Formats: sequence, structure tokens, C-alpha cells
Amino acid sequence: MNPANHTRTLTNTENYLFAVGTYKLLACTIGTICALGFCNNVLVIVLYWKFKRLRTPTNLLLVNISISDLLMCVIGINFTFVSCIKRRWIWNSATCVWDGFSNSLFGIVSIMTLSALAYERYIRVVHAKVVDFPWAWRAITHIWLYSIAWTGAPLLGWNRYTLEIHKLGCSLDWASKDPNDASFILLFLLGCFFVPVGIIAYCYGNILYTVHMLRSIQDLQTVQIIKILRYEKKVAVMFLLMISCFLVCWTPYAVVSMMEAFSRKGVVSPTLAIIPSFFAKSSTAYNPVIYIFMSRKFRRCLLQLLCSRLVRLQHVIKERPLASEERPIRPIVVSRSRPDRPKKRVTFSSSSIVFIIANDTHPLDVQARCNSNPEVNVIQVRPL
Repeated sequence: MNPANHTRTLTNTENYLFAVGTYKLLACTIGTICALGFCNNVLVIVLYWKFKRLRTPTNLLLVNISISDLLMCVIGINFTFVSCIKRRWIWNSATCVWDGFSNSLFGIVSIMTLSALAYERYIRVVHAKVVDFPWAWRAITHIWLYSIAWTGAPLLGWNRYTLEIHKLGCSLDWASKDPNDASFILLFLLGCFFVPVGIIAYCYGNILYTVHMLRSIQDLQTVQIIKILRYEKKVAVMFLLMISCFLVCWTPYAVVSMMEAFSRKGVVSPTLAIIPSFFAKSSTAYNPVIYIFMSRKFRRCLLQLLCSRLVRLQHVIKERPLASEERPIRPIVVSRSRPDRPKKRVTFSSSSIVFIIANDTHPLDVQARCNSNPEVNVIQVRPL
């Protein structure tokens, strides 16, 4: 073996931050997250587009989250997936900037939409006001503009997008100690994490308090009020579960980012940085599952979507005409109530019903309708 090649192999191995098996595990994990997130979010968008009863202002905000998560799966996660396979960042600096920008943008859109959903529940339950589609569209527009403003600032020189410690993806330059960069990090965490979380906490605190007060008033315990409160509570629980899962996934990433930004260099290792990063990206896969399993309308529409093809196939088979030799004719009713009345026999096949009326008491054959016996009347009725 050539010593130069051996030295080059050792050098390349030493440059890897993780073991080869770890890179394979990371690639499998991020690939699974990407596949599940893509399929689940596409399913939610298709359900919203196909069924009119799902087209409500609240569900429009849910679709906004699904679109954001879908774009992250298509645009943001693929670069990290390929980097895990290659065991290093293989893209250029422009791709790094795009990766950091897109992941930050879609993450902020998701958390701000969750804040809008919490506020929508708040004004619906506490103030008894119902939002409409213009309100939902304005909220979505403001969310995207707000997110683009924060993620576009590093493109203009206020901080920058660079490789993270684990060298598998890009994000803000958390480790920069420059006062200009540190000020952006501080305001970014405040405006894109702590303020939305504060809005969510305030809204759901008031919602829970209002529901508790309404349940304690005996004069309002009518059947209609109880049904409304039960529905509102169920919807609030669904959104609260979504928000809780989102915070569970993104809080570790925010904590590690703050440690990297405000502590001394070397405190955050690549292993400590990669786990919260992948954990945060997993939020793209579970939100649609919460919609479908906790919302009765989504469940019913999903079942209808899955069963429509089967039902259509059954109708085609049922309506297909049988061949002439496959049309069995059997008697099902014979009237013998009075001897002076003509004997009636009713037979039917898959395509028609045959009434045979005769005055004799001998057994009749269906083929007798072809004979010239005047005492036999044959009436054939085809169903509609």
C-alpha cells in the first residue's frame, strides 16, 4: 500500500466529526423525517383542496403551516440529507446561505402561525367573535412578511448564514462575538421565539380561565352551551398539543443556540448541536398527524378520500350487466290464497322481474311466456 494514500485516508477519516455509522443513522433519520413530512403535509393540502367543508379560516391557517413544513422538506432538509450521506458539507457558500435562510424562514412562519391560531382561539372563546377569510389572509400575509424581514436581515449584513458546528447544515452565526452580530441574535430570539411563546401562553391561559368560568355558571348549563364548550375545548386541546410539540422540538435548539451565542467558545460540541437541530426538523412531520387524528372533520374526509376509489369500484362491479347465461331466474313468491283466483308466480333475475299469471294449478315454467297459451299472462318489469 502506498504510504501517501494511507496518510491521505487517515487525514480524511480524522476530518469526520462523527463515526461512519453515526452518519448513516443521521441520514436515515433525516430521510425518514423528510419523507413523512412530505407525505403528511401533501395529504393535508389535498384534503383542504378537495373537501369544501374543510375550507374554514382556521383550517386555512393550518394549511399555511403545512405549506411551510412542505417547503422545508422539499428545500431545506435535502441539503442536510445529502451532507449526511457524504459525511460532510459538499455545497458551496451560496447554497449554505440558501439553506440557512430557508430553514429559518419556514421555522419562523410555523411558530408565528401557531401564535395566530392561539389568538384566533382567544378571540373566539373569550370575546365570542368569529374570524373570516379576509382576517385569515391578512394574518398569513403579515406572518410571511414578518418572517422574511427577520431572515432577510442577515442577507443585508446584520449577522450572516454560515455552517453550523456539526458541518451538516447552515444557520445563523450564533458563535460570533461581534456586538453587531450579538445584538441581532438577541433580538432574533426575542422576536421569533420568546414573543410568540408569550402570546401563546397568554391566549391559552385566558381560554382555560374562560372555559372554567363558563362551566361553573349553572344558569348557562344548557345542552347547546355544553356542546359548544365541548367543541371549543376539543379544538383548543388540539392546538395546544400542536404548540406543545412544537415547543418541545424547538426549545432545545433555542437553548443550544443561546449557549453557543452567549457562552465561551467550545462549550457546545458537534454532538450536542446535531441532536436539537434534527429534533427541530422533525416538527415538519407530526403536525399533520395531530390534525387528522384529533379533528373529526379531517378524519372523516380522509376516510372518504381513501374509500372513494373502493366504493366507485364496487358500484362499477354492481352495475356491470351479466351475460345471458349468467342470469338466473328463480321463483320467490307463489300465491295460493284462494282457488278461484289465478295463480301468481313472481320470478326475477339480475336485470328484470317477471310476473306470470295463470289460471291452471300446474307448475309453471318461465319459458311458458313464449307459448301461445292465452290463459297465461306474462309481465316483465325492468328496474330503473
